[in-house]
Amino acid sequence: MIGGNAVEMATATHSEETRYWVAFHRVPYVGGARLRKLREHFGDLGTAWAAPAGALGTVLDDRSLSHVLQAREEYAPEAEMARIERLGIRVVTLGEDGYPALLKEIPAPPPVLYLKGTMVPGDRVAVAMVGTRKMTHYGRDVAFQIATDLAAAGVTVVSGLARGIDAIAHEAALRAEGRTVAVMGSGVNVIYPPEHRTLAGRIEGAGALLSDYPPDRKPDAQNFPARNRIVAGLTLGTIVVEAPERSGTLITSDFAADYGREVFVVPGSVMSDQSRGCHRLLRNGARLVSSAADVLEDLGLDGRATETAVQQALPMDEDERRLLALLTGEPQHIDEVAEASGRPVHHVAATLLTLELQGMVRNLGAQHYARR
Repeated sequence: MIGGNAVEMATATHSEETRYWVAFHRVPYVGGARLRKLREHFGDLGTAWAAPAGALGTVLDDRSLSHVLQAREEYAPEAEMARIERLGIRVVTLGEDGYPALLKEIPAPPPVLYLKGTMVPGDRVAVAMVGTRKMTHYGRDVAFQIATDLAAAGVTVVSGLARGIDAIAHEAALRAEGRTVAVMGSGVNVIYPPEHRTLAGRIEGAGALLSDYPPDRKPDAQNFPARNRIVAGLTLGTIVVEAPERSGTLITSDFAADYGREVFVVPGSVMSDQSRGCHRLLRNGARLVSSAADVLEDLGLDGRATETAVQQALPMDEDERRLLALLTGEPQHIDEVAEASGRPVHHVAATLLTLELQGMVRNLGAQHYARR
């Protein structure tokens, strides 16, 4: 979540208004545009949810109105929000300051997002990696190396938790002790494919599982193309690693191009069917890349620029700036950092956690820290 303290965001409770965003979001034919009209007309969605049918009918068409009236008979917003919070799920709505800034820029951004884990200011500096489920050894190796190097440079790696390249991108970011976000084609409470449950749990601990579907929504074929718009919308650019001629991966790159974001393509063998889609993208003007360095250069994100972008996303306070200045690329024990800063160890520990969540500090274990 962008625009607040990461520790507070992980434990914050939802506002009363949020429950009505969720309630309307469950109603068929009530999307972002109609939610906006309801808020403009009634002032807030809580008032709209309780409004008489006649008043709602001045804003909604007959079909939407019918579904809203039925939902009000069957659905209890307070009970559902309590259940969501018990499951450890965070809801972020389009009406909040914490809604991801890049995603807000796309046409018809999803009005409600559900997430497990945390999103932090540094996640503004994000790149998507997508590709075929049936990857070759070459595709696996190059995806792993590029995602590893991006994560090590402080870039959040975004993908879709699918088999193949997606899973490799997440795994590489985790092994590099970086951040990664999985955008799901199901609810965040339904892990698909099921063999990625362990991977999903690790992502939740070092980033976020994110979806615009209600938490218990089962995966469906039509969900995944729609999911891809969020993958592209959250990021500065999308890297395509191995995509056949008619791969669903190309939907993500199309969204990225439509949003004015960069499309990066890793070339493959001209003899490989798994790279035919990639080569078509290159012919159509996508950027050819062979390393993370190429991506960082094209986005203007060398190591210094990445750190600056993170700092600009959420300006640091004086204590955070002081501690970051004391750290180097070499491990330092927290006691050493506390002594050099002149601050109590417990205060230094809390500040280091914030910097770690922002992607600016690495926790190397045994209370040793280093600047990323």
